[in-house]
Amino acid sequence: MTETALTVHQTARPHGFPTPADFAFIESPLPEPTPGTALVENLYWSVDPYHREMMDGDFALNAPLEGRALGRVVESRDPALREGEMVLHWQGWRTHSVVTPAEVRAVPHFDGVPLSAHLSILGGTGLTAYVGLTRVAELREGQDVFVSAAAGGVGTATGRLAGLMGAGRLVGSAGTAAKAAYLTEHVGYDEVFDYHTGPTAELLAKAAPDGIDLYMDNVGGEHLEAAISSLREYGRIVRIGTITQYNSTGAPYTLRNLPDIVEKSLRMEGFHLRNHFDVQEELNEFVVPHLQSGRIGLDETVVDGFGGIVDAFLGMLRGENRGKIIVRAAGAADSSGV
Repeated sequence: MTETALTVHQTARPHGFPTPADFAFIESPLPEPTPGTALVENLYWSVDPYHREMMDGDFALNAPLEGRALGRVVESRDPALREGEMVLHWQGWRTHSVVTPAEVRAVPHFDGVPLSAHLSILGGTGLTAYVGLTRVAELREGQDVFVSAAAGGVGTATGRLAGLMGAGRLVGSAGTAAKAAYLTEHVGYDEVFDYHTGPTAELLAKAAPDGIDLYMDNVGGEHLEAAISSLREYGRIVRIGTITQYNSTGAPYTLRNLPDIVEKSLRMEGFHLRNHFDVQEELNEFVVPHLQSGRIGLDETVVDGFGGIVDAFLGMLRGENRGKIIVRAAGAADSSGV
């Protein structure tokens, strides 16, 4: 273990797309745990679209950025936190964190399942997709699903999980032809279009000529409008994010077909993951056997080295990742329980 720690601070409020100048790496002495706490050496970090939204005012300037991280307890002054134990917490963008038992969740060991999965399909990414499909949309077998930003972390998890749940036709949108091919060849989507190749409404109508029952919305804007037009009567919209607006400096997109929500008796509902953490064990029980059997794989883009965390975040905002983007400490082990 090193003698110093690194944290990433936000140093400015971005106007539009963030730049590396909006962040700073701060070196400090290794923190020491006090009674009732433990020191965690972080091994994996999550960078997520919501970080961009919080940079506009929720994150304090010149303070460590928050976010999900997974690490090993290396020094403990509380019997509830055992040295060597793997834990998840929200103290994010730093190499070392001092935590209390209430601030962490122990990482369960599943044979053959990499630690990184606890930040992707078994983490907040997969939990978002699972809650959206089961608690909000109440997906039923045979129903047709459209997913925007389908090549991202939530999009790939949604495709995997919806397929396991017996969904009908799975349609997605992605930003490149290569991503579209990956989704149909590996994730289980039936049809994926590159939204850069034409108006979204036309592309969706071609990909799902008979309409859809459910839209998982990670994008908003033109995609949401297209989905409203394609939804069948009593269709559902699960609002997860609006990534198209996070870096925008102009007026938000104005939906032109909102009356269709009334005419077709559609339901649109958003949710916050913090209200559904009790579903975690159910997600594990549903997904882990399929990971262990190889029926589904992990969709992850892994960046090695904490020094790459800002570049990983900016790359995610540019759509450079395929699946969940995760930053891994140099030399971190890939399997749980190590």
